[in-house]
Amino acid sequence: MSAFEFFFSFYGLVLGLSVSVIATGVARAFKHRKTVKVGWKTPVLAAFVALDIATFWDAAWTNFSTAPYSYGLLIAGLVVATVYFVATSLIFPEPDDEVQDLDAHFWANKRAIMLLLVLANLMMMSGSIWMSLPKTHGALIAGSYAFNMAIYLVLVIPAALTRRAWVFALTVGLHIALYLFLAGLSILNPARMAAAAAGAS
Repeated sequence: MSAFEFFFSFYGLVLGLSVSVIATGVARAFKHRKTVKVGWKTPVLAAFVALDIATFWDAAWTNFSTAPYSYGLLIAGLVVATVYFVATSLIFPEPDDEVQDLDAHFWANKRAIMLLLVLANLMMMSGSIWMSLPKTHGALIAGSYAFNMAIYLVLVIPAALTRRAWVFALTVGLHIALYLFLAGLSILNPARMAAAAAGAS
């Protein structure tokens, strides 16, 4: 096992708990759908966060596969993964919260959830830029990361702050579509995506 594989096994384990939290919340909402109004907002938010975690996981593998192992890297991974875990824990109510309408829970927690995602992604971007600068064309790679982060912020910050359902639907819907487009592209043309990832590493 390489040093990175050791780090990633720990990082992936903690980040995987966030996926488990989302899956548990979805299962609980489906189970109680006859007594608790689900609506569309919470499922859309859960889908976005799940895709964000998958993208985040992929970015960690791509950007840190050459990073030398250190205790500091382990702690940084723990901090980022914990931020995600807290965010995912707020998407669905706990069983003893006695919520009758998920929309009410959504409006009470949506801002905190999405701002936590922004924090996690900013930390990841900072680490990715730090790793890319010493590489060939490092400044260009860092610029592409910053550009991608700008798109993320343009869509996620309004979704976090708005009290209008249509603004949330538009911004998050666009981001979900972007994630799905990139996923489809990687399936249809894996060689090209792998080459792009190798060029950034």
